[in-house]
Amino acid sequence: MQQTNINQRTRKLAILAVLTAMAFGVMAAVRIPVLTVPPFLKYDPKDVIIVIGGFIFGPLSAFAMSFVVSFFEMITVSETGWIGAIMNLVSTCAFACPAALVYKKIHNLKGAVIGLVTGWIVMVIVMLLYNYFLTPVFLGYPRERVAEMLIPIFLPFNLLKGGLSAGLTMLIYKPLRIALDKSHLLPETGLTGKASKINIGIMIISLFVVITGVLVILVYQKVI
Repeated sequence: MQQTNINQRTRKLAILAVLTAMAFGVMAAVRIPVLTVPPFLKYDPKDVIIVIGGFIFGPLSAFAMSFVVSFFEMITVSETGWIGAIMNLVSTCAFACPAALVYKKIHNLKGAVIGLVTGWIVMVIVMLLYNYFLTPVFLGYPRERVAEMLIPIFLPFNLLKGGLSAGLTMLIYKPLRIALDKSHLLPETGLTGKASKINIGIMIISLFVVITGVLVILVYQKVI
C-alpha cells in the first residue's frame, strides 16, 4: 500500500512537471498581441494547460503550476519583470483555481463547463480590480487614466482571454484525460461508456468560441 502511494505521488509529480513545462513552452512560443495600447496586453495559452492540470489534480496543483510558470516567465521572456509576474500569477490563478475547485466538487461535464465559466467571470472581475487599484501603483499610470481604460480596453481583453482559454480547454481536456487514463498514467477513475466519450455538441460550441475569439483578435489587429 505504501509503495503504491509513493508510485502514485511520483506519477502525479511527473505529470505536473510535464504539464508545467508545456505551459511554459506554449507561453514562450505563442504570445499574441491583442491591443496595441497598452503593449503588454498579449494572449498566450498557458492558462489552458494550467487549468487542465487543475482539473486532473485540483486547485492547489493549478496554483503551484501558475507560480512556477510565472516565475520562469519573469526570468526568461518577460518584458515587465516582477510586476508582470505578479499580474500573470493573479490572472492565471483567478481563472484556473476557481475552475478547478468547481470541477473538483462537480466532477462531470456540467461541472467542467460551470467551472470554466466561473473562472472566466472571476478572472475578469479580479483583473479589472487589479488594474484599477494596482496598475497605477506598479506602473505609475494616473488612476484616472487607468479608469478610462477599464471598459474599452481591459474588459474586452480579459473577456477575450478567458473565452479563448475556456474554449481551448474544453477542446483539449477530454481527449487528453481519456488518453492519460487509457495509458494508466493516472489512478483508476472508472471512466467507461458515455463517461469516456467526447461530447460532440460541447466540442462544436467550444470550437465556435475559439474561432470567434481568433476573429476578434484579427479585427483588433486590423488584419480583417
